Amino acid sequence: MPLRRTLSASSTLAGHSIKCVLPADCTPTLPVPLEINPGIVDASAEAHSPVAVVDHVKPWEGAPVKIDANLVGVPLHAVPARTAALLDAGVDGVFAAEGPNDVFFPLALAASVQRRVDLMTNAAVAFPRNPIHLAHSAWDLQDFSGGRFRLGLATQVRTHIERRFGVEWSTPVARMRELVGALRAIFATFQEGGALQFDGKFYRHRLMTPMFSPGPLSSGAPPILLGALGPQMTAMAAEVADGVLVLPFHGRRFLEGVTIPAINSGLEAANRTRADIEVVCGAIVGVGGDEEERQSALDGVRGLLGFYGSTPAYRRVLDAEGWGDRQPVLQRAVRSGAWSELGELVTDDMVSALAVTGSPSACAQQLVERLGGLADRVALFLPFQCSEETLTQLVAELRAASA
Repeated sequence: MPLRRTLSASSTLAGHSIKCVLPADCTPTLPVPLEINPGIVDASAEAHSPVAVVDHVKPWEGAPVKIDANLVGVPLHAVPARTAALLDAGVDGVFAAEGPNDVFFPLALAASVQRRVDLMTNAAVAFPRNPIHLAHSAWDLQDFSGGRFRLGLATQVRTHIERRFGVEWSTPVARMRELVGALRAIFATFQEGGALQFDGKFYRHRLMTPMFSPGPLSSGAPPILLGALGPQMTAMAAEVADGVLVLPFHGRRFLEGVTIPAINSGLEAANRTRADIEVVCGAIVGVGGDEEERQSALDGVRGLLGFYGSTPAYRRVLDAEGWGDRQPVLQRAVRSGAWSELGELVTDDMVSALAVTGSPSACAQQLVERLGGLADRVALFLPFQCSEETLTQLVAELRAASA
């Protein structure tokens, strides 16, 4: 079945500085520049294979797209106020990524605004955390938010898992598959009260006494979404999880040549339909309300694309567009500390294929043309601090264009 619709945003409202964030599964092993934080990557060692291209993308059908905003970089004391301001700007929810703070705590603060707001980790690094820890954090947020939390998980890459977190790395696709099974077993014990009995290769859970079980929720267990880039992780996510988190560093060729076929493969393997999962698709957006703001946004987009493109794990995205030879050039610039030169190495064609730029109305139209019919949720990553007015206009234009 074809892919579908919905949206998420990383932004800054007036009065607060915010960091440009990469999702939770990308991972350069080099120093991170200024306000860029490593995020989502499929760490399975898959070959960079050529992709087939689908020529036509259907527009969204049905309700207007939903929009979420990123809380990474917002000071903890400011999270409730920022969440309220983002909701006033028209977004539907907020998400947190791995950064300078714990990925779950800002969402608890966001839920405290006592307004209807969707919450999501996009994404929490999974392997350093035990499934019991993940289950309790997710259950508490599902309870406190009234059933509006999504647990987004990602692998990170080997260097960070072994050197930053200091834990074992092995067979990420198989390990993540089993972690989802362990979480479902723990959630079932919380909700239904039965014995906990999960025996796997990586995780074993055989004890849950009443003292440590939070008990059932009227909303039920939170959905589990997995960050993925390569076809093996993407297919597995579609097969066993409740949704797929797609990295914002992509072009239409990669989405249609790798991501969609992998999702369909996973669904077929599990005898599931497209309606059984949610696809959250990232997008790098450089939006500006005037020429000066648009130029600053474009500069930010170029730098972010250069940073992503320097990462070996993401070469497959550049390969899909015919720019694979640019990856080692960008990597050398990063290794030499030439952060200011990254944007100069990103061509106009790369910006057009891998990002969305321009006025709020232009960005909204590009998003509908590029992602309409492909995703249920799209995470908008804005590397430039657009004004509150610009963000509000983008949200309104996007709703109108996607209706």
